[in-house]
Amino acid sequence: VRNVIVASVILFLTIWSSDVINYPGLFDNGIEIARNIFRALYNPTWSLVFSLGVDGIPFLMFETLGIAFLGTLLGALLSVPFAFLTARNIVGKFNIIGNTVITTIRSFPFFLMALMFVRVSGPGAMTGVLTIGVLSIGMISKLYIEVIEDIDPGILMSLDALGATKYQKIRYGIIPQLTASILSVVIYRFEINVKNATVLGIVGAGGIGVTLLTAMTAGRWRDASAALWGIIIVVLVVDYFSTKLRRRLVNG
Repeated sequence: VRNVIVASVILFLTIWSSDVINYPGLFDNGIEIARNIFRALYNPTWSLVFSLGVDGIPFLMFETLGIAFLGTLLGALLSVPFAFLTARNIVGKFNIIGNTVITTIRSFPFFLMALMFVRVSGPGAMTGVLTIGVLSIGMISKLYIEVIEDIDPGILMSLDALGATKYQKIRYGIIPQLTASILSVVIYRFEINVKNATVLGIVGAGGIGVTLLTAMTAGRWRDASAALWGIIIVVLVVDYFSTKLRRRLVNG
């Protein structure tokens, strides 16, 4: 009976959600455009791929990685006080304040936050760093909280019995339990931020996104293909090494 109810609810939601779809069909030249895009994927603008100038794909991807790294580092540092002020085993029932702040940050759409920072600090890579840093607080804090709430209380009780100070309890009881998990969380968020940073240039926040948007808007599919291949290669490399590093951290 339960499976029938679940299936009925899913079916109802599917039918109800389909009302928002209003698909007019392909454009007259849609097939031709799709064919040109597909051809361009196998024949990118090689001069952009191998160019070492500021307009080349290697430099733009290096800038994108820098934005993602600094933004992740900023978010990881800012998340520490939010997490400790929200963890239930640290502040008890008063965690509602931290939860409200974190939920509010997580509610901001990615592009809206980027546009706000563009208006405040102007276009450029620094705007991308600030956008990623602030938006990372929501997810990183949430994962930090789960890690903090899973702390073994026995270790802290033992340190209490030995007469340890609060600093000593944090230094020898909390930090050793959190380090590997927190680093794993930060690396995981860095993977996500690399992907996010690739589209920040669309709103003027630095990185390869502006090249990708300009090329696609102008119909220069080979240039867009060069940018896409740069993104794909970098994301694959980052995912590979970050996954191996996280696995080592988790397994000790």
